[in-house]
Amino acid sequence: MKRIFTVIFVCSLLFGLQQTPLVHAYDLPSVNLGFTSFLDGGPPAGPGFYFTEYIQYWTADECTDNNGDDLLPPFAGEDLDVWISLSQFIYQSNQELFLGGKWGLDVIVPYISLDLDYDVSAPGFPEDNGSGLGDILVGPFLQWDPIMGENGPIFMHRIEFQMIFPTGKYDDDRALNPGSNFFSFNPYWAGTLFLTPKWTATTRLHYLWNDKNNDPNTCLPAGARDSKAGQAIHLNFATGYEVLPKQLRLGLNGYYLKQITDTQMNGHDVSRRREKVIGIGPGVVYHISQDSHLFFNAYFESDAENRPEGSRYNLRFVHHF
Repeated sequence: MKRIFTVIFVCSLLFGLQQTPLVHAYDLPSVNLGFTSFLDGGPPAGPGFYFTEYIQYWTADECTDNNGDDLLPPFAGEDLDVWISLSQFIYQSNQELFLGGKWGLDVIVPYISLDLDYDVSAPGFPEDNGSGLGDILVGPFLQWDPIMGENGPIFMHRIEFQMIFPTGKYDDDRALNPGSNFFSFNPYWAGTLFLTPKWTATTRLHYLWNDKNNDPNTCLPAGARDSKAGQAIHLNFATGYEVLPKQLRLGLNGYYLKQITDTQMNGHDVSRRREKVIGIGPGVVYHISQDSHLFFNAYFESDAENRPEGSRYNLRFVHHF
């Protein structure tokens, strides 16, 4: 589950050196892009405690501007490598709380390692802030029991009121940080539909609201006393088919992010900073047992605006106690 943890604080300080009119960008915090995929509408083994470990590798060699074109000049040769570890702790109760939904609690602790390199060295190039603790997520949720049919489950879903706390490592002099330095509210709805007993379709739809950052990053224009990243929507989607009964599913997975309001600086909107990206690729789920499951997903990004564009590879292990 979660907030995908893309690190998108690369900024275009270089353009100040070039004296171009392009606007600096990359304001949104890290969110769940591709961390969750197949069968996301419900826990695999009912109520109880779950531990999930995610390892995601994201690599990008192109930063894009407002039009989706290269942000940096060709000689920059930017190369961004991000390793993300998420340790997730979930408790799913068996007690109904509201409209048949059973309450639960989700906590995620991220650790992020950033490495941004260039073919050349020049003053004003964005720099990373190395490795460190990311922003901790806490989300109370309601999980509904599966709707059952003659041949098994038909539909299962959940809502979670996810909160992202600014606990991560942050330096306003660095463009890439493990933490965002502001609070975010990132609720979502996730559902899985069994089109047939073997074929499923899953989605998770998030809304993102961001609070003010009173120590804004230096990638913002001069004179920024505070900033507030714009609101956004993002979703994960997947469809999979069970090729080995109760053991192996293969399919396609993807994600989409779109910023829907402008970033603000000193309380005023700043245009041409909205972010967008889509990623699609293959995925697989191996059901080790009823209580242990292994996911692997690959995503290849396109149509990016105001953010890096590259590839993601996600490994996820889930265990029910």
